Amino acid sequence: MALRGPAGLGPGSRRPLDEAVAVVEGREAPALVAAGGAPEDEEEDDGRARGLLRWDGFSAWLHCVCVVGFDLELGQAVEVSIHSFCFLFQKTNICYLSFPDSNSGCLGDTQFCFRFRQSSGRRVSLHCLLDQFDKDLPVYLKKDPAYFYGYVYFRQVRDKTLKRGYFQKSLVLISKLPYIHFFHTVLKQIAPEYFEKSEPYLEAACNDVDRWPAPVPGKTLHLPIMGVVMKVRIPTCHDKPGTTQIVQFTQQADTNISVILPTVHEVDLFRCFCPVFLHSQMLWELVLLGEPLVVMAPSPSESSETVLALVNCISPLKYFSDFRPYFTIHDSEFKEYTTRTQAPPSVILGVTNPFFAKTLQHWPHIIRIGDLKPTGEIPKQVKVKKLKNLKTLDSKPGVYTSYKPYLNRDEEIIKQLQKGVQQKRPSEAQSVILRRYFLELTQSFIIPLERYVASLMPLQKSISPWKSPPQLRQFLPEEFMKTLEKTGPQLTSRIKGDWIGLYRHFLKSPNFDGWFKTRRKEMTQKLEALHLEALCEEDLLLWIQKHTEVETVDLVLKLKNKLLQADREHLPVKPDTKEKLRTHIDAIILALPEDLQGILLKTGMT
Repeated sequence: MALRGPAGLGPGSRRPLDEAVAVVEGREAPALVAAGGAPEDEEEDDGRARGLLRWDGFSAWLHCVCVVGFDLELGQAVEVSIHSFCFLFQKTNICYLSFPDSNSGCLGDTQFCFRFRQSSGRRVSLHCLLDQFDKDLPVYLKKDPAYFYGYVYFRQVRDKTLKRGYFQKSLVLISKLPYIHFFHTVLKQIAPEYFEKSEPYLEAACNDVDRWPAPVPGKTLHLPIMGVVMKVRIPTCHDKPGTTQIVQFTQQADTNISVILPTVHEVDLFRCFCPVFLHSQMLWELVLLGEPLVVMAPSPSESSETVLALVNCISPLKYFSDFRPYFTIHDSEFKEYTTRTQAPPSVILGVTNPFFAKTLQHWPHIIRIGDLKPTGEIPKQVKVKKLKNLKTLDSKPGVYTSYKPYLNRDEEIIKQLQKGVQQKRPSEAQSVILRRYFLELTQSFIIPLERYVASLMPLQKSISPWKSPPQLRQFLPEEFMKTLEKTGPQLTSRIKGDWIGLYRHFLKSPNFDGWFKTRRKEMTQKLEALHLEALCEEDLLLWIQKHTEVETVDLVLKLKNKLLQADREHLPVKPDTKEKLRTHIDAIILALPEDLQGILLKTGMT
């Protein structure tokens, strides 16, 4: 285990890029060591037994673990980091994001989440093999190469032995994976004991993580950590939206399982929307359209949960713009997001510092919330107010916007949730109702778009093995709008309103741009796969008898490129298609003169 003090990298350690190169070349990069310490012994472990490099198991789940404390002279500072701490350029930012603002007054233990941008030019992936799991994930859980998540367990308690009078420390897990509920659960298991037992305990916990199986979507995983076994299942893109697959595995008792997680990524939706559920449909529209949105909350816990709930409310559609569950005045994007010289960007910010009430009052949509109530209690519902009313730092909770929703408010869902509150229905059940409502609303909106985009696909009979795959037809907004009269959302949704206006606005949003690019890529890959399958059905040996050696060699090279493309892009081909194509390639090469056979056998796989 490697530890690092705040002074910087230990002796003999290497920069992030050196580590990346070492891994890519098949060598193990030396671990970081404590300042003045010696490198650890090269002992065999479970990771090595699995054929992985040391820390490959750990790195499949986490980038690094760090501890941020408060230094009277330096302020927040990284005291310890385990595994690679490659964010020297983001170190100050991470330190500030790991602590609540001083005005929050968070006594005791607080958990929250932040998200930060990876600096350009440093996007080095150490685990290309693990990226293959991304293809089986739902689009909203795929890793974003430009961003990392930070999961924080912060403790602040009185301690008269310290000059400051308080013990203040954060244990932070940094990962590419957006598994909010999972990592918060991990921190609940290890952080309290870490604060009592210090580094050796954390070192042991990280060794447990290094022995975990890879985060494969669709598999039920048993993940032991410090005497506790967590049972989780990561969703796949093939799951029916709105279902939780892990439930069906919990019927048989297992004495070794300590914690069963019904979800890895979802937050308590109703608790977050509780203060504003009268306006939940309007907020769904704002998120769907990628409108600039600020959540002003009393603590990072409330701000991060609310931002994540907003992003989650348009699922299974992915929110393609930037979002920051907890954002501070020290953030490297602070000037970019608070400037008045241009329109606010498409981003959802969660903030706690009262200073933002002044710097962001020009933003078009602001949600100001009070303390989130414990489960079972309902706060007073906030009102929609004009932005001009948000002038003072002590403004009352409310949704400050001039936005006029396109759709009429669904009174049925409001009555259903209000009845649940009166009957003291559990928050989990309320969340299920609200999540199903958002899911049905999103699906009613997206199905007409899916139907129209599917019509842009060329007919399969137009695919010829001897021509390039045909192109998709162009997306024409007006042509799409004409389809809504007969096959619009009115077929599946009871909600009335200006659906056409909502679609016109959506087609100009970053969420449409991201969604359509994703669908276009999937459909283009499907065309490539169908083209590959068409080639496999041809009698290629008969073809080469009618063509020259030069044309035959050209065919072999093109077929090899097709195979490489199929592997690289994970084309959705039938299981035996690639094997058939390899057989065709081998047969064609054997039909050529020996000198050409030798050359072609050396030019890549066959």
